[in-house]
Amino acid sequence: MTVFTSLELSLWDVRMPFSDEVKYSILGISIGLFLLSLCILMWQLHRYCSQANSRTNGKLLQWEYCPNCTEITIADFYLFDHTDEVNRLSRCLSPGSSLSDLDSAVEQDEDEEEEQVQGSLRFSLFYDQVQSRLVVTVLEAKNLAVRGFSRSVDPFVRVRVLWGESEEEEKVSSLQLYCVLHEWQTRFVKDSHSPLFGDQFSCTLAEEDIPKIIVRLEVRDFDKFSRHGILGEVRANLENLRISYPLEMLEDLQKPKKDKVGEVLLSLKYMPTSQRIEVGVLKIRSLSQLSKGEKVLYARISVVCNQCKLHAQRTSQKTPWEVTVFNEVMTFILPDSQIKECMITVTVYEMQPGRKSSKRLTGQIMLGKGKNIEDEHWTLMMRSLRQPIAKWHSLYI
Repeated sequence: MTVFTSLELSLWDVRMPFSDEVKYSILGISIGLFLLSLCILMWQLHRYCSQANSRTNGKLLQWEYCPNCTEITIADFYLFDHTDEVNRLSRCLSPGSSLSDLDSAVEQDEDEEEEQVQGSLRFSLFYDQVQSRLVVTVLEAKNLAVRGFSRSVDPFVRVRVLWGESEEEEKVSSLQLYCVLHEWQTRFVKDSHSPLFGDQFSCTLAEEDIPKIIVRLEVRDFDKFSRHGILGEVRANLENLRISYPLEMLEDLQKPKKDKVGEVLLSLKYMPTSQRIEVGVLKIRSLSQLSKGEKVLYARISVVCNQCKLHAQRTSQKTPWEVTVFNEVMTFILPDSQIKECMITVTVYEMQPGRKSSKRLTGQIMLGKGKNIEDEHWTLMMRSLRQPIAKWHSLYI
């Protein structure tokens, strides 16, 4: 026992070589540091709780002083706020720019591009009566504007030769329709506000058709990764011009507008149980100056949700007539959450069989909630579930 007692005492002496005063001092300092850390923790918790309450009270005061808002709860406010933010971000960040493969077909209401139009375009027109040829020369543009999100402009000019109905035909059909006879495009000039082009285009045109011709020149901004923006346009009505000799013109750019190039008879049917929508392309009415055997006509139907293309189908190719009959129905699967936000785009193309890269846009229409006149057809479809609703719509380009 004596051996074990002496061993314990020696170990105690080794472990605690300090006096009692030092031991109590260390213990007191430790307790003081613990109390200090506990106070800091309580202070931080108090700050966090007070800041959280102030944020909530600030948001409630904004609604409290609104004279038109009553009985607004915190939960309703946060739900509204986050929903609006998500919708805004989805429109801004969705990959809608990928729709350029429709040859600028899904051009979302040119109103979005109605920025301030400035600049002018110089061009010349000449009709060679001997060879029955119309010659259009794009010379230069001046003082072009830059689109809001871009620091530079890469301009080019798209030229369309439009043929319209005569006044007698217009009175009979009660519609002013145009047909795109020819379409050309100049080279684009990189980073220039006053580009020089010097590109010349020509086409065969009968002299009696000259009064029905409108030359439409669109100045566009080339975009490699998105659809080309439009900076303005100039129109020249050949009925009021003498172009037996080369006529050089300098015109200010105007806000672009669309031309009616035909009509399409569409049927819509929505089946909520199976979450499907049926789009029927029944008939297409359009003007054509080419012989019937030189081209074919077809329609492409795309479903777009928040500017993102979800589905696309196309009809079979038909020989165009004054009224081309298709009678084809395409089915798309759309959940209830998407049917309220989607748009249906019907784009009509023409092409010459056997020729590559001959596809040309001839007209387009967009259907969906909030699309002006087309909204009526959409509303009728939603009211008459499981029943096809047919309606004529105008095609524009």
